[in-house]
Formats: sequence, structure tokens, C-alpha cells
Amino acid sequence: METRLRQNLAPTRSESETQGPHRETHKKAMALVPSDPIDSGHSLSLIAEVNMSSDSAAAAVRATVVQASTVFYDTPATLDKAERLLAEAASYGSQLVVFPEAFVGGYPRGSNFGVTIGNRTAKGKEEFRKYHASAVDVPGPEVDRLAAMAGKYKVYLVMGVIERDGYTLYCTVLFFDPQGRYLGKHRKVMPTALERVIWGFGDGSTIPVFDTPIGKIGAAICWENRMPLLRSALYAKGIEIYCAPTADAREIWQASMTHIALEGGCFVLSANQFCRRKDYPPPPEYVFAGTDDDLNPDSVVCAGGSVIISPSGNVLAGPNYDGEALISADLDLGEIARAKFDFDVVGHYSRPEVLSLMALINRLCFLSRSQVRISVSNAESVAPSGKPPDCLFKTFST
Repeated sequence: METRLRQNLAPTRSESETQGPHRETHKKAMALVPSDPIDSGHSLSLIAEVNMSSDSAAAAVRATVVQASTVFYDTPATLDKAERLLAEAASYGSQLVVFPEAFVGGYPRGSNFGVTIGNRTAKGKEEFRKYHASAVDVPGPEVDRLAAMAGKYKVYLVMGVIERDGYTLYCTVLFFDPQGRYLGKHRKVMPTALERVIWGFGDGSTIPVFDTPIGKIGAAICWENRMPLLRSALYAKGIEIYCAPTADAREIWQASMTHIALEGGCFVLSANQFCRRKDYPPPPEYVFAGTDDDLNPDSVVCAGGSVIISPSGNVLAGPNYDGEALISADLDLGEIARAKFDFDVVGHYSRPEVLSLMALINRLCFLSRSQVRISVSNAESVAPSGKPPDCLFKTFST
């Protein structure tokens, strides 16, 4: 597959620096792609990293994860930036483009919204008002514009937004198809730590997996990816392209992404923002609580780490910690079947009776407790050893 490159070829790191022991060998091309000026008036360099599959016979999907910052408190400008990035990704032949968590609406990194237990400050309430104003209604005009972008550039689009439902906000992912249609959404079911002050809780009604011509696409947001039952719900729905928009730039995040790819036998596409202090409003309008005095405008406050990983656990592109970037790879869909031959988490490795048996043991022991003096906790402590609890050998008559 040919890749259209612009401007100079950027130097790449050596193989020993960029490839771990399990990384597949690919022909890699990288280009510096100047974007249109943002509000700062300076051109922004984007690194497009494209891994070229050597197996021309396999069905392949070109996918891109976007690593870029929100234009904070300015949703129209953020949508303009999203379109520029989407156009660049499409120019490389991308069929699927994944944006970071809360790209539209913004991730309020460093803010505490003036909250302490029993008190909320006037400044914090005003900060929430501005954040609420930057969020989007679903459906709404911003969603219509995103749908039009997907249709214009003929891509599947996965976009992280802050959804406004009345005066409750949700951290949400929206899905669009190349025909310009809005497919649906996933609301983050479990906001992390202080996120719970500003975001509502999603539920199991919005955990979709969309069956598309390029594969079955779904998403989990940030630390939701550490929730085994939520992952299992996605696996059970047959997810093949697992999108993981995040705000976690720590290196340990890569371990979670690799584990999910191996566990689910799926491609994992993790998109994070790359932000400097100057990408947020200056103090005193916006303050990074407890750290602002140590930051200068160029201080990196979120280092990205966006990555694409194959079902066999090989890193196809990224992780990138260098700046805003378009990170792309060709996904060989045949790799899914090859990986699931080894391990199918909802097939030959599922063993659902393990959970159902323990549920039965605990229930029976609870019902018989008055007769055999055994507690649920005793049942739990004995059952994992492989020896059935004594209560199972009793007669459970009432």
C-alpha cells in the first residue's frame, strides 16, 4: 500500500531504540506534516507514523490514533482542529481515526473545581460553568458537524467528548461511519477520583460494539480498561478493534494496553492528548492545583503515549511521547484469528462455570448456615483450594 508523504522525511530512532523484543518488523515511513496555524499563530508539526504491512494478501485496515490537545474552553476551535487532523489522517489513507478522551470539551487536568468536602468556592463554580458551556449535546449541532466530517473524509471516526445532558456532564465516546452517520455512544461508567465530582456515571446500556465492514469496533475510556467485567462485556460482543481513549500518559499504561490486546485477541488503539501548560488558559483563570508555580508555558502536563498494538501483543506504532502526532498502522485482520487460535477469552478459554460454580457454592452455604454453622467467607476460603466446602455434603432440607 502506498503512503503519500509531505515535506521532509523525519529521522527515525534506531531499531534498538524503537523496537522491543516482541515488536514486529515493518517498513516504516515518517513525515513531518505542518498543520494549519492554531490560535497561537504558529505552525504545528505533526509526525505521521505509518507502518506498512508486508503481507499484501491479508485484509488490512489503515487506522490512525490522534495525539493532540484540545483548544480548552473553545469548542468551535477544537472542532476546527479536529477537522484539520482528520483531513491529514485521511490523506494517508486512514479508514479509522481515533481521538483522545475528552478531546471535544477538554480534560480538566490539574483542576479541582474549588472542591473540598463540605465546600465549593465561587471560582470553582464559575470554572464549572465554563466547562459546562464547552460540552456538547448528544444529539446536537456539534455531533452533526462531527458526522459531516466523517462523511466528508470517508472514515470511521471515534471521538472523545464531554457530553452535556442538562446540567450533568458525561465523559463519552461517539462513533461515526464513513457515510456521515452517527452510530452511537459509550458513556464512561466509572469516572476516576476527582472526575466523579464533575462527571456523571454511565451504565451498561451504552457499551456498544458496532459490526462494520472494517471490523467490530467498540471503546472503553481510560481506567475503565482496568475493569475486568467491562472488558469481558466487550469481548463477549466480539470486539475486534478495541479503542482506548485515555488521559493516562504513564509508561505503565502500555502494560495494560498490551494485556488487553493479548487477552481479547483484538487490536488496541489507545489515543491520548499531548498537552503543555500553554494549551490551557493561563493563571489565574486556570490553575493547576498544587503545581502551577513549578510550571512554565512549555512544561509538558500530558506526555501522550498513544499506541497501536496487535492481537499478538506486538506494538505496531508508538508509543509516542514526543509531541502532537498522527500515529498510524495497517491492521492485518487475519491476525485476530491467529491470536484466538492460541487464546479465545470468550471461547475455549472462557470457562464461565468457574464463576457460576462459586456463586452456587456461596448461595448454598449461606442457606445452610444455620444448620452447619458455615459462613460465606469460609466457603470462599476453602473453595479455591479445590476441596468443596463441607456444607455441600450436608442435606439442604428446610
